[in-house]
Amino acid sequence: MIRVLLVDDHELIRSGVEALLNAFQDITVVAVCDCGEKALQIIETELPDVVLMDVNMPGMGGFEACRRILQNFPKVKIVALSVHNGGAIPQQLLKLGVEGFVSKASPVSEWWVPSGP
Repeated sequence: MIRVLLVDDHELIRSGVEALLNAFQDITVVAVCDCGEKALQIIETELPDVVLMDVNMPGMGGFEACRRILQNFPKVKIVALSVHNGGAIPQQLLKLGVEGFVSKASPVSEWWVPSGP
């Protein structure tokens, strides 16, 4: 079972991505939050395998939250989410050490969807 923490400051995005992830039998969303500060607190108690992290959030943004997670929890994998689908941001995140990058502009049809129970 892959344990996921979902971090995004927009409730609609959190709800939609959580619903997509819950369609997978081998994924469980252990927690959902709206900022980097809460994400760091949750990681300490939930120890997720993967953090799906929004890049642009108020307070501690995704870049800083990713940096701290990678520094303090090196076994946790991070996939960054952003409205930006090109340019320097994806490259900067990958250079920082995140495992992957997903543009919020990507159509859901490009996501792999489980084919049944």
